[in-house]
Amino acid sequence: MRYLISSVMVLGCLAFSSCLKTEEVPTFEEQLAKDIEAIDAYLAARSITAIQHESGLRYVVTEAGTGPKPTLASSVRVTYKGTFLSNGQVFDQSSSPITFPLNGLITGWQIAFPLLEEGTKATLYIPSGYCYGPGGTNGIPGNANLIFEIELLDVI
Repeated sequence: MRYLISSVMVLGCLAFSSCLKTEEVPTFEEQLAKDIEAIDAYLAARSITAIQHESGLRYVVTEAGTGPKPTLASSVRVTYKGTFLSNGQVFDQSSSPITFPLNGLITGWQIAFPLLEEGTKATLYIPSGYCYGPGGTNGIPGNANLIFEIELLDVI
């Protein structure tokens, strides 16, 4: 009798689980297309004209610098504020200068910073795949598009 009850329970669980829908995880390219659409809609709704990088990243230079541009081998001294594109909530900021090796930062910063000269202030609109991707991290949900207001103080 125990065997029969156990068998019925196992079969019931299998039957139920086969009816559950599994959500398809988009490919990087599919998610990037969604992210670019969301970023472009955000910019259009606010009448923001941004420079479009071929990667999908968008940026606005608010104050042009005149110094050297960093490379991936550089360290950068910056101030920044990071917000969610979806709701404007600040998730991180550094109003005091902080230095990072550029090759250790999110891909979005690795793409954007070599485009900027030392002394530049800019706003970066970064698709989720160039931030923390589908997994997210430390309070940043998966597939979150991020905005960074940055000032590139020094290239080291």
